[in-house]
Amino acid sequence: MVDRDTLPINVLVDIPVLNEGAMKNSSPFVAAPDHQRALGFPGELVDDWQLRAIEKLGELLKKSRALQVYMDSCVKCGACTDKCHYFLGSGDPKNMPVARQDLLRKVYRRYFTFAGKHFPWLVGAEDLTRDVLDDWYSYFHQCSQCRRCSVYCPYGIDTAEISMAAREIMDHIGKGQKYCNEIIGKVHKIGNNLGIPEKALRHTLQDLEEDIEEETGVTVELPLNKKGADILLVTPSADFFAEPHVDGLIGYAKVFHQAGVSWTLSSYASEAANFAMFIGSYEQMQRVAERIRKAAQDLGVKRIIFGECGHAWRVAYNFLNTLVGPFDFLDPAYPVPQHICEFTWDLIEKGELTFDKSANDHMTLTFHDSCNVARGSRMGDKPGGQFEIPRAIIRACCNNFVDMAADTIREASFCCGGGGGLLTDDLLELRKKGASPRMQALKDVAEEHQVTHMVAICAICKSQFSKVMPEHGFGMDSIVSLHQLVSNALVLDVQVTGEPLDSLNEGQ
Repeated sequence: MVDRDTLPINVLVDIPVLNEGAMKNSSPFVAAPDHQRALGFPGELVDDWQLRAIEKLGELLKKSRALQVYMDSCVKCGACTDKCHYFLGSGDPKNMPVARQDLLRKVYRRYFTFAGKHFPWLVGAEDLTRDVLDDWYSYFHQCSQCRRCSVYCPYGIDTAEISMAAREIMDHIGKGQKYCNEIIGKVHKIGNNLGIPEKALRHTLQDLEEDIEEETGVTVELPLNKKGADILLVTPSADFFAEPHVDGLIGYAKVFHQAGVSWTLSSYASEAANFAMFIGSYEQMQRVAERIRKAAQDLGVKRIIFGECGHAWRVAYNFLNTLVGPFDFLDPAYPVPQHICEFTWDLIEKGELTFDKSANDHMTLTFHDSCNVARGSRMGDKPGGQFEIPRAIIRACCNNFVDMAADTIREASFCCGGGGGLLTDDLLELRKKGASPRMQALKDVAEEHQVTHMVAICAICKSQFSKVMPEHGFGMDSIVSLHQLVSNALVLDVQVTGEPLDSLNEGQ
């Protein structure tokens, strides 16, 4: 329950008092030379960094018509100013989306517009200096690329695209972020963000199988590298070891078991997440995605299903076919890709899953719409499915569910504060401030409706909330996986080789 004498939180409807420069010194660790070089970037800031940065910006402008439009179209209307959770949490005016955009826009104007080249003082143009670069590194790593500001922008300017472009430029001049670049390197080398080798992964899955059987009396398999399986599951690597993520993985396995389908994980591509999107690198995104395609081909599966990870689903839904398609070797009867929530909801609609909803009665639940799912993807065959399907699953397996305030959920959802490659302890102060709008909404619904737990379908959200919830008077275990609820309530049948045991006995 909520402790009322905890960290003060901004009232959502109030614009904070401006605190200029409050977050100027907040920045992540710079990537080590080895982390940079592993991705083909310079190991450290190059001598001619200014020239290379301007050249890279020009290249990105030619490559992306959208980026060019975003640079030219802002009219400073102010619609986005109070929509960023980092601005609401810190009061730093450079965390207003329009001001953060202008860090890049003023350089664009200086080098790529007539007025900026000849009359820079008239149009807010500015040279790319070391001080400007330092501001880029600080404030473009104070954007979780959540796109909430874009929902409210009358021109649809996407701050996330601008943030990604700035990070890509910095990588190409040797000033990359340690957290993202080290993780991407691990995926290229081993196949997952955490660097879990195949032997450790196999032992982990075997331990989970034993835990499930001990708890339920039912043998539920978590197969690895099973050739000829129908389904390849790719899921965030947090699902293999940490609470509440692992409870979600157990839920997936139980659903597959109950559906009687043949499925597998892959040690070669055990990671669904694609941190390359956070640094704006199409080339790195493609390399990560290629592992999933190769794993699917090597194992001979018919469909690919993604687990609970927000940006993994956004990359899969929006980019997978463009990056490494076509997926014409998969069964065309199924969507490519498919989200685990879509799979589970389809079974529920067909009446193929039975729940004991009372198994979740110790919780009163609300749902956090993760940004990359809410504003960057879709589920099912109807608009808004990314909002409705997770809630429908929760209601199917739980008795007690309440939504948070309407202006804090669905397409207006507040970010967890740790997305966009910012889930690193060197940015913990920023993460706490960025989480405050969401935590205020949670606190409100807890006080009004006695909500005890919040559900999420994103690994980053779960990790972030388990870290910051205690700062706001909630327990670390107040954040739960959606398929954790499914796991708790699902009534299992004993099955062998995908067929009900009773039907096998009848045939003998």
